[in-house]
Amino acid sequence: QVQLVESGGGLVQPGGSLRLSCAASGTFFSIGIMYWYRQAPGKQRELVAHIAGGGSTNYADSVKGRFTISRDNAKNTADLQMDDLKPEDTAVYYCHARLFTSSAYSIWLDVWGQGTQVTVSS
Repeated sequence: QVQLVESGGGLVQPGGSLRLSCAASGTFFSIGIMYWYRQAPGKQRELVAHIAGGGSTNYADSVKGRFTISRDNAKNTADLQMDDLKPEDTAVYYCHARLFTSSAYSIWLDVWGQGTQVTVSS
């Protein structure tokens, strides 16, 4: 049994900051790329950022310069630091990752967290 759990969401005013955390638990050998997605009402889920095991990152254009993704392989976590938040950042944020259950990478699971709500409003 493996799972991802997000935390850190909440209500913040425009220009404020939040830090989201994603923690993996259960039995697995390693974690591949970790992703942060978000989904706003009436819109499709979109990729916000992702980070590879070696630290390579990528961001959606809408969050470049404001969001920073990081990971701690020893703690099996991935964080999303969100600065200068805007109303259009309001969404449910989801963590996603591929968890490998074999050292040969022959068995793996794609796992999603339950989501955490981020609301940016005055």
